[in-house]
Amino acid sequence: MGIVTNMAEPRLFQSIAERISALIDDGTFPPGSRLPGERELAERFDVSRVTIREAEIALQAIGRIEIKTGSGVYVSERKGGVPGALPQVSPFEVTEARSLVEAEAAALAAKHIGADEIARLETLIAAMESSDEEVSTEADREFHATIARASGNGALLHLIETLWRMREDIVPVKRAYEAVCDDDPKARANEHREILDALRARDCDRARSAMRAHFHRLIAAMLDATEREALRELQERVSQSRERFLAGSV
Repeated sequence: MGIVTNMAEPRLFQSIAERISALIDDGTFPPGSRLPGERELAERFDVSRVTIREAEIALQAIGRIEIKTGSGVYVSERKGGVPGALPQVSPFEVTEARSLVEAEAAALAAKHIGADEIARLETLIAAMESSDEEVSTEADREFHATIARASGNGALLHLIETLWRMREDIVPVKRAYEAVCDDDPKARANEHREILDALRARDCDRARSAMRAHFHRLIAAMLDATEREALRELQERVSQSRERFLAGSV
């Protein structure tokens, strides 16, 4: 079963640009510092020097770095941006915003959705249960986009598409979603089926509530994952301290 997609696969240099940007954000490459040379970065990311050069051009275009001929590549003193550039936000902020916006889109869609869109949503829910992560994620994206289009509100559609870009293109957000969305594909499909049932019944309040419940569960899963990661890091630090301070002690 194929999923029609209008989202182009990200090119390799875009992925490398995101990884360099993340290193800038976490302080590995602080403002004003000189980036390593093309050869070193190519070895670090296991790509060609041409890909590094393309990534640097992309980063310069949004003001993250400055390429100085004959001198090197430097991290900009302040974060740059261009119209349409994504903000630096947390996974929780993105998910909270999606809950607020998409709940109302679902309520509107319940009034206007047609039989063809209902059938489309049925097909997408089945695809969400796929063991192929790319197929499942794309089905999820298209499910929410179909509801946004069914709302009949172009502004809502634009907001929801932008929020999905944040979900996919902001590295920490993407990682947070990946950590929780693939745990139980069947449960995820069932949550979306609750939304579809409300839309089929043309029940605005129920559609709004079902969409909110979906994102509430997602935030709870993210919090659980964050707690597990924090505990793991704490256990690692304690273990390292034991080895340092108690190893060989009498």
